Amino acid sequence: MKALPGYRLWIRYSDGVAGTLDLSDVVGKGVFAAWENEQEFEKVHIGSGGEISWGEEIEMCPDALHLRITGKRPEDLFPRLRELVQQHA
Repeated sequence: MKALPGYRLWIRYSDGVAGTLDLSDVVGKGVFAAWENEQEFEKVHIGSGGEISWGEEIEMCPDALHLRITGKRPEDLFPRLRELVQQHA
């Protein structure tokens, strides 16, 4: 994992999936106000629970970012979710 200029993040997962995510759309919003200083964004690391973290205040779910990189939806990985979504639509 590596912070790139322009609030982009390059990630490679153990299953071989890799890609770059543009997180610039959240800069300045809520807890992401800390990223207005791009040096804070560059402090990205993997937390003790596997989360993608920027200190104590900002964490992102690695599974959600994996889905963004692959373009998949949760129900693509978990077919039972597709059934539940259809039942409640």
